[in-house]
Amino acid sequence: MTKWVLPAIIFLSANSLYAQQPGPLTVEKIMRDPKWIGTSPDNLFWGTDNQTVYFSWNPDQQMADSLYAAGIKNHTPVKTNAADRGLITARSRGWYNTDRTLLTYSYGGDVYLMEIKSGKTIRVTQTAAAEVNPEFSFSGRQIVYAQNRDLFAWDRATGVTTQLTSFTPGNKPAAEKDELQKGNDQEKYLKAQQLELLAVVRDQKAKRDALTAFNKQNDAKPLRKLYLGDRKLSAVQISPDGRYITYKLYKEGDGKNTIVPEFVTATGFTTDIHSREKVGAPQGIQESFIYDRERDTVLPIVLKDLPGIKDLPDYSKDYPGRDSAKVRPVAVSGIIWSEKGTHAVADIRSDDNKDRWIVLLDLSTGKVKSLNRQRDEAWIGGPGISGWQISSGLGWIDENTCWYQSEATGYSHLYTTQVLTGQTEQLTKGHYEIQEATLSNDKKHFYIITNEVHPGEQQFYRISVTGGKAERITTMEGAHEVSISPDQKWIAYRYSYSTKPWELYLQPNSPGSKPVQITHLAQSAEFKAYPWRDPQVITFTARDNQPVYARLYTPDPAKRNGAAVIFVHGAGYLQNAHKWWSSYFREYMFHNLLTDKGYTVLDVDYRGSAGYGRNWRTGIYRYMGGKDLDDEVDAAKYLAEKLQVDAGRIGIYGGSYGGFMTLMAMFTKPGVFAAGAALRSVTDWAHYNHGYTSNILNEPFTDSIAYRRSSPIYFAEGLKGKLLMCHGMVDTNVHFQDIVRLSQRLIELGKDNWELAVYPVEDHGFTTPSSWTDEYKRILHLFDNTLLK
Repeated sequence: MTKWVLPAIIFLSANSLYAQQPGPLTVEKIMRDPKWIGTSPDNLFWGTDNQTVYFSWNPDQQMADSLYAAGIKNHTPVKTNAADRGLITARSRGWYNTDRTLLTYSYGGDVYLMEIKSGKTIRVTQTAAAEVNPEFSFSGRQIVYAQNRDLFAWDRATGVTTQLTSFTPGNKPAAEKDELQKGNDQEKYLKAQQLELLAVVRDQKAKRDALTAFNKQNDAKPLRKLYLGDRKLSAVQISPDGRYITYKLYKEGDGKNTIVPEFVTATGFTTDIHSREKVGAPQGIQESFIYDRERDTVLPIVLKDLPGIKDLPDYSKDYPGRDSAKVRPVAVSGIIWSEKGTHAVADIRSDDNKDRWIVLLDLSTGKVKSLNRQRDEAWIGGPGISGWQISSGLGWIDENTCWYQSEATGYSHLYTTQVLTGQTEQLTKGHYEIQEATLSNDKKHFYIITNEVHPGEQQFYRISVTGGKAERITTMEGAHEVSISPDQKWIAYRYSYSTKPWELYLQPNSPGSKPVQITHLAQSAEFKAYPWRDPQVITFTARDNQPVYARLYTPDPAKRNGAAVIFVHGAGYLQNAHKWWSSYFREYMFHNLLTDKGYTVLDVDYRGSAGYGRNWRTGIYRYMGGKDLDDEVDAAKYLAEKLQVDAGRIGIYGGSYGGFMTLMAMFTKPGVFAAGAALRSVTDWAHYNHGYTSNILNEPFTDSIAYRRSSPIYFAEGLKGKLLMCHGMVDTNVHFQDIVRLSQRLIELGKDNWELAVYPVEDHGFTTPSSWTDEYKRILHLFDNTLLK
């Protein structure tokens, strides 16, 4: 197959670093091992001393990363002792008390309490069972932790440990009947007759009853059993004052799991991997409860009266005659308590993900008061909003004011609501997104990461909790992944630029402060020796007059060959036309190789990509392969009209969602793309997972229109250009079955301008260098032999 060359580099094997003599770089060398690029730090976190930042790093090219440390005074990274790493990590995940003078953490399955200033540590538990997730409660006087499924509290003053819950599998047993009520009718009659006729029997019963009453009055009150039935327990939380415990019970749906065969095994026998369900499978049922320890009562959290809970989605108009509105299934995503436990707010999501409610819990009744309803006829999402886990996008400023993120204006921004009056304020505004938000320890500021400067940058700011102008703290062009020290006086961050992989920096947490670079090995000398292109982040105008962002690689005029390749990133909701080091580093290097050969390369953030607000995010609702594919077609038009590319010699490729888009392009846009390489592609959305697909296309049996027009398998007869398909046979994300079904369809249609390359040992993300090499050799061969003729 065709090869191309770049300058000499070095190779890394698992255990050694060895240099190649100057010579050509082929596709094989690009794909062999990414570590020749260099080594970047990752997984940053701060120590409790506020002086030390820890991170994963591998400068010695060992089998795996190790934990390194660097300080605000001594910037030289030092590898930590292996024996210390567990404790360092455990403390970093601990829970501070209100004034941040104490820290409780779990290490080795036991709970500890540490005084921050002196470092003095007390061991709270020492048992064979594992005690985890300790936190301060009862106004900071006690440490509450989980052991197995139950909560226990350790009193700091007395040292007494108290069990707080007794979660019990199964159902509550029927009430014990009086002895006289047991048995059949005949036995009950005879017992009653004995009591009526014989004084000695009456006396014995009276003594037994008196003794039972005495014991009941004088015995310690038993701990209430909280019965689980046949459901799974999760999300057990205690209020800061120790009175209330909230929890969830979940019953799994009865959907059928898919099977992925694994052919290449150590035993020589094929084994089955039990994988995910398919979209539309019956989903589980979740209920949430409040246990009031003071009143010894359990209340369900009542959600049936939420505003709009019966609203039909707009798409139902396409299916007249459907059932009238009914209460939609909803669930509690997370419960957040105010610092003193005065109030609790809950993040509620509808199962169809078209509604999000921020509600105030009435702890005496289990009812909720809606503070903010976020409705999206597509699906609720965006930074600080997406997902079902408690995130940084919801919290408290004071006992009566909560904060959260919302896309109400079309972009994810910060809001506050006074829970007693309902007064709501928008703190940030503009055509940009709040990517992350953290409330300061003193609750006077938010620390936020935004893309206000440019959609392709991520910068760190400080803004008052009352709003106003944000103060910018980071300044370098590119992206910053920030970790704030516990006392919030310092920040450590990973920084990268388009041509520079991630490095670690330290900086005082204040505007105008200067960063200090801590690591310097993200680029090897050989990597630096090649003049990697800094792709332009450009915009072109789509057919609906929207600006589309893209990365552009242009060849030297003397090498321009008139052909072009468009790359389609995966994941759908992901950004790649940005100014930081791409997670698609292999593709970045491959694009340099293509550009050296004279190709023009364009990497498009099509409709549905991250970073551009709500309308862009949901532009693919009910039609994948609609506006998103139009953006790629308009990109091809831009290449031909503005960059002197031959419109008949444009190729397209991508993986996962990018593979799906490539198939839709080759099947539904005849003549636009002469060749396409579809990698690990979704071919029929009815066969993908529920969590991702149901948001965008609803369910196959409720919105068949959306699935039919969005699935390439229905359009295979439209294939015109040359098509390469590549797929791992052990793909547990997009199953190999997807590409097999499409292959059969192409065979039945009599198509002969396609080929399928299979990779027997690969999952969705390839891990074997030889597989990467083979795949990209095939892609280059496809483009060279189709687009250069």
